[in-house]
Amino acid sequence: MKILYLVLILINFSFGASVDCTQVFEDRKSELLKEVDNIDEARQSFEALKAATSSLFDKQKAKMLKDQKTLQDKEDELSKKQKNIEELIAKNQKLLDAIKGVKNSKISETFTKMKDSAAAAVFEDLSADEASAIIFTLPAKKISKILAKMDPLKASKITLRLRLGPPFDTNQTKK
Repeated sequence: MKILYLVLILINFSFGASVDCTQVFEDRKSELLKEVDNIDEARQSFEALKAATSSLFDKQKAKMLKDQKTLQDKEDELSKKQKNIEELIAKNQKLLDAIKGVKNSKISETFTKMKDSAAAAVFEDLSADEASAIIFTLPAKKISKILAKMDPLKASKITLRLRLGPPFDTNQTKK
């Protein structure tokens, strides 16, 4: 009898355990399905975030490329304007040099034709720099004749200034 009782208990345990195992597997299956749903939702959220980020990155990259092109266009435009300005400056400098040359030749021609004493009187009224600038353009013979007719102190100042050479401006003599 004890054996029979033991067999009955064993049968009871085996059927009871199989029912419980099925229940456990079903519960675990539902938990796993919930986890799969959560993972799927997270994956979809990640994909959406990835797409949004990619779209935003593409927009920013396109804007950056557009801005770079605009900046390059502006740099090219400024470069052209700067080149144009430099050409105008060079052209104006040539004109200015030509005008100064004509002016100096006219002044030189005028003083060359003047009498030495009259020219000396004019140079005595000018500053040493101004007189030196004009006298420098005259022939050497004319310079010697004019300086001989001038006040010796003024003539020596002009001679010292001529020795320094052009340009004959006040700023250079002070340096």
